[in-house]
Amino acid sequence: MEKLFADFSLGLFVFQTLIFIGLVLLLKKYAWKPILDAVNEREEGIKNSLESAEEAKKEMASIVADNEKILKEARIERDNLLKDARSMKDKMISDAKSEASVEAEKLITLAKTSIENETLKAMTELKNQIADLSIDIAEKVLRNELSDKKAQMSLVEKLVEEAEGNFSTKQ
Repeated sequence: MEKLFADFSLGLFVFQTLIFIGLVLLLKKYAWKPILDAVNEREEGIKNSLESAEEAKKEMASIVADNEKILKEARIERDNLLKDARSMKDKMISDAKSEASVEAEKLITLAKTSIENETLKAMTELKNQIADLSIDIAEKVLRNELSDKKAQMSLVEKLVEEAEGNFSTKQ
């Protein structure tokens, strides 16, 4: 250190001080201000970006909440639609069953009526055929039995007596 003080030159010191001050002034005027402005601008940009990110985060949280709400409502709506569809299906099945039952009852009733009518018709036809057959048989028997006049007269008398007996009992 002693050597430093021994070689000290006042002129050189002043000249170097003036150059340093001039250099600082030049840097301040032309370099520091643009550098500080750039640093401040960058700091402001980072600050704005952080605020925008925070707002975006809040907005995303809001959107997620809205999406959850919409999803929940959609699920409720879907469940209601499925419930309505099931009830409509059950109602349609029930209506179809009752309609089929009514139709079946009508068909059964119609079939029973038709069977009864056909049975009565067949029985009537059968009675008519039996009556015709009986008359034919009776006619043939009577022809054989009444071939003589005496047998005819005794049969007529017998029938008249029976008819008078039937007539008197009915009164």
